[in-house]
Amino acid sequence: MKTLTTAERRALRARAHDLSPLVRIAAKGLSASVLQEIDRCLAAHELLKIRLFDADREAREAMLAEICAAVGAAPVQHIGKLLLIWREKPAAGALPAAPPPRRRAAPRLTKKAQGDASPRRRTTKGT
Repeated sequence: MKTLTTAERRALRARAHDLSPLVRIAAKGLSASVLQEIDRCLAAHELLKIRLFDADREAREAMLAEICAAVGAAPVQHIGKLLLIWREKPAAGALPAAPPPRRRAAPRLTKKAQGDASPRRRTTKGT
């Protein structure tokens, strides 16, 4: 389990203020699939807010320690039933190669833009 300095923890708490919990752990508790989802969310977002339901304070503390040990994250904050954990994103070379960007189709040109030479009818006033 990683440790953070007070200044790092304060900066992460400020970043997480507007985040919504992406993972919710209910009565069935912490399972392998929940840990996989936490790992996936940390890989994508780096900072993760987790909401716990149906657990007392000691159980939440134990769950926070278990989650951080399992996914290699650092605990940032534990307030009530909300947990905040952080794990640095892996280096860009460690991620699988992204697919090449899709090419956009060329925009369709209107007749005017194509240089349509259709005759135009001129009107004059007063004749």
